[in-house]
Amino acid sequence: MSQKTKKDRYHVITLPGDGIGPEVTTQAVRALEVAAKREGVAFQLEEIQGGGEHYLAHGVEWAEGSERRVAAADALLLGAVGADDPTTKRSVFTKPGKPYPTSELAGYALVIGNRKRLDLFVNHRPIRLLPGVRHKVSGKFMDIWEPGQVDYVVCRENTEDAYSGKTVEMKDGEGRVVGKTTAIEITRAATERVCRYAFALARERKKRGRPGKVTCVTKSNIIGAHKYFEDVYREVGKAEFPDIEQDTSLFDAFCMWQIRNPEWFDVVVAPNLVGDVISDNGSTTQGGMGMAAGGNIGDRHGMFEPIHGSAPKYRGQDKVNPMAAVLSAAMMSEWLAGQHGDERLRRVATRLEEAVAAVLLDAKTLTYDLGGEAACSAVGSAICEKIAK
Repeated sequence: MSQKTKKDRYHVITLPGDGIGPEVTTQAVRALEVAAKREGVAFQLEEIQGGGEHYLAHGVEWAEGSERRVAAADALLLGAVGADDPTTKRSVFTKPGKPYPTSELAGYALVIGNRKRLDLFVNHRPIRLLPGVRHKVSGKFMDIWEPGQVDYVVCRENTEDAYSGKTVEMKDGEGRVVGKTTAIEITRAATERVCRYAFALARERKKRGRPGKVTCVTKSNIIGAHKYFEDVYREVGKAEFPDIEQDTSLFDAFCMWQIRNPEWFDVVVAPNLVGDVISDNGSTTQGGMGMAAGGNIGDRHGMFEPIHGSAPKYRGQDKVNPMAAVLSAAMMSEWLAGQHGDERLRRVATRLEEAVAAVLLDAKTLTYDLGGEAACSAVGSAICEKIAK
């Protein structure tokens, strides 16, 4: 059910960020605009600069008032954050107290900050292998998994667990710092809603011929907070989704099974840190990070991003794969279609996905990570040409 009405123009804020973020965002926006024009959809695109590079230059992660601007947008499209200090060659972190009590990776406001402020409680990460993608293993490209074998979604709780941002010092009897502690926080409210989202997604996928199963992945045999997450998962499934199969797996074992037998999984739900790791690990089976898109989704807001990070060493080389960014724009369009009951946006999403798939099958314009030599911008142009045709 849509929560808002259909609009004449959709306000999308882009957050290009650091490193390769601006390059892949540029190609995603190009493709989005071509697809939108074909479907008669208008986007008001607004860019906000921010991240580690911005912090180095200005002492703040983004301009004052940015929080208000992103909260007013219909959706956000994020590139990546994380910059290296040219002097130290190390990642840029905020200074203690400016603005956080403890140092955080500069760009925290754009990622973790947005997740918390906008209540983006689930990180929705499809792990799907498209035809034409070969896998690079030990420096060689080969066909390992088949497209039909890799098609599941990781639903990662997005607001708590070990990502609370709370770190305290451990001191001995004489007051000397001997270590630091970061808590793992799991609440019933946050766990219930991400589990509910995962079960509902499995129910929708079941209508399209998928198994209708939710696998809960934790380290519940060791971490008490994760056992609580698993207990709540079981309660929600039994009480509200008796038609959906329940399945559990320990974190370490799952990392092996998702590579060895990805066809076993349909929808996966996990606490924040676990979900972060297994969604990145799963990208191996879909062709790498350059093919992996993600959505940070709440009841009222959505922020979409390629999950590959900022890769500072490739900054400015026009080298990296923009397909994950384009697929993130497709996810954003699909989400907006549901929010506003606008089927034009659903067709925009389809055009973007089909164009990426067509470029992969042609195998003529692929970046280095997929076995080609094409530039990032050339792949973007190829995708736009497919949409235009």
